[in-house]
Amino acid sequence: MTVQQVEHTEAFSEQELAAWGVNDVAYVRAVTKDDGGRGYGIYAADGTQMAVMDDRDVAFAAVRQHDMEPLSVH
Repeated sequence: MTVQQVEHTEAFSEQELAAWGVNDVAYVRAVTKDDGGRGYGIYAADGTQMAVMDDRDVAFAAVRQHDMEPLSVH
């Protein structure tokens, strides 16, 4: 048995790519807060910042509470 590679030739526009996963995924990354302390920003798939939390675990829990999948970004 051989593995068959499937090519996807349909191109996505920049707007379609930015919107992909916007309702399903949120990205969490370390940020510097306004007061100079460390926090964890929560971002929509299109890059829009939605919130900043003091704790990474709390940020992940907040994302899950809104029925989204959290992904860590470095």
